[in-house]
Amino acid sequence: MKKDHERSSGNIFADIGLHNSEQELLKAKLTVQIYRLIKEREITQSRAARLLGTTQAQVSALMRCRPVAVSVGRLMEFLTILGQDVEVTVKPASTRTSGHMSVVVQPA
Repeated sequence: MKKDHERSSGNIFADIGLHNSEQELLKAKLTVQIYRLIKEREITQSRAARLLGTTQAQVSALMRCRPVAVSVGRLMEFLTILGQDVEVTVKPASTRTSGHMSVVVQPA
């Protein structure tokens, strides 16, 4: 029987072959959390832009989950402005020669 699909690795960015797939997944997860917070609070894009210190166009891109020109650090800043604690943990890689990046979002 012919297989017509592949099993996902859990990272769509790796599945499509992006070189920096872990960073893209990290940015996507942070962006989704920003999106949720803005939607929950019913903040307009213009108001969110003023609050976050960015442009309405940048917020629009975030709300469409396309943080193309936004760094991970800036996304973390946005989350703190939106009242979230952001923790970064650095530890030795368990079995790899190079480490990896991940995000865990805790429910409120």
